[in-house]
Amino acid sequence: MEKIIEEEKQGTTVQLEINGKNSRKLYIESYGCQMNFSDSEIVASILAQEGFNTTNVLEEADLVLVNTCSIRDKAEQTVRKRLEKYNRVKERQNPNMKVGVLGCMAERLKSKFLEEEKIVDMVVGPDAYKDLPNLVAEIDEGRDAVNVILSKEETYGDIAPVRLNSNGVTAFVSITRGCDNMCTFCVVPFTRGRERSRDPQSILEEIGDLTSKGFKEVTLLGQNVDSYLWYGGGLKKDFSKATPMAQATAVDFAQLLNQVATAYPNLRVRFATSNPQDISDDVLHAIAKHRNICNYIHLPVQSGSDRILKEMNRLHTREEYMRLIDRVHAIIPECAVSQDMITGFPTETEQDHQDTLSLMEYVKYDYGFMFAYSERPGTMAARKMKDDVPEEVKSRRLNEIIAVQRRTGLERAQYFIGKTVECLIEKESKKSDTQWAGRNSQNYVAVFPKENYKVGDFVNVKITDCTSATLIGEAVGYSDMNGPLTIDTE
Repeated sequence: MEKIIEEEKQGTTVQLEINGKNSRKLYIESYGCQMNFSDSEIVASILAQEGFNTTNVLEEADLVLVNTCSIRDKAEQTVRKRLEKYNRVKERQNPNMKVGVLGCMAERLKSKFLEEEKIVDMVVGPDAYKDLPNLVAEIDEGRDAVNVILSKEETYGDIAPVRLNSNGVTAFVSITRGCDNMCTFCVVPFTRGRERSRDPQSILEEIGDLTSKGFKEVTLLGQNVDSYLWYGGGLKKDFSKATPMAQATAVDFAQLLNQVATAYPNLRVRFATSNPQDISDDVLHAIAKHRNICNYIHLPVQSGSDRILKEMNRLHTREEYMRLIDRVHAIIPECAVSQDMITGFPTETEQDHQDTLSLMEYVKYDYGFMFAYSERPGTMAARKMKDDVPEEVKSRRLNEIIAVQRRTGLERAQYFIGKTVECLIEKESKKSDTQWAGRNSQNYVAVFPKENYKVGDFVNVKITDCTSATLIGEAVGYSDMNGPLTIDTE
């Protein structure tokens, strides 16, 4: 499972600067995880070279694209409703409009969308975006177009993404695509293919471009970032077949983190998502070594029950996970940890649920992403397991999990009261136009009076109060992280 973009950003679309040479209009919406939002930036970049400017006005678009998610049923139902909306506009107001589906749902439902329901003109899988010029030409000629072929090589390392929905301060940089973990609840390996990593030089170049444009923080992104391994290209599973020289000069995730943090000492670095069986002590030591790597790890566990973890095909046990948490706090004393948790997985008993609650009490997560299990077509769980936990039981267990998280989250947030933390100002506070909102190293949002500071400043904030989700304080001066974003060439 992947960390989901905040709910209020789901489905947003932003108009970029107009290119006077472009005559066609593209409307693109994104749903689901960070990878989908990052992919939309790649798509916008490719289509900008094909004569498209982006627009916020659906009715005037020549091409409408929705980037989809198949992780949970809610996202899928939302996208289906949006497709119905697009088609109503097409029928009543803009008969020349073309509609396309991108991403994970596109791969899985291509026949249904194109042939049975006839609600789209184009279906493009997550590895086929470079084929968009050809696919657009096909639909311009009145033919349906589809490419959902999964690639062993494609990483889009040579595409400079257009930054959609950007605050100009923080950006996602994709470093891997696909996933080799076959968790029984997850459809990602089937929709995004096997895991492959991107050339570290192209990653550093993209980050360099971002810093030159004033960005102050990047999040290295992948279905499983800790599994990053560059040995000249190709699937991670084929690493054992590589030449001795390729293996000897390979770059793993800890090495990549060190490279990025060293090259850009005034740039904040985050990463998501980690997998418990893959994150190494070398990664933890890299975080501890570099001040600009944030003290925050998103570490999905999914369940606290060994029996359910085995049913999920998670490659870690409860005990292994707890010992990992111990090492995290021993190596990085002020590290925040967040979780993904699924309740009501098939065959889950009340004892399994209590095991999850006791694990949460042990870890004391800073925050989390908690869901009741919903069966996803195409997954191993859907094919081989009956969704046998009643909805009312799922709902009750989910509420109990959320209650524990709120309590431990508040306890963790209260730790910062009286302390001064470094925050990067990202935007105006939602609740007051006289306050800024920014995040500290541990990924907590802090709000404080604006004074003379501006978006993109690193400031030191003394925390005076908190809720379970937000730190409250006042700025006491600039951080020494403010400085020229230069490359260390040594």
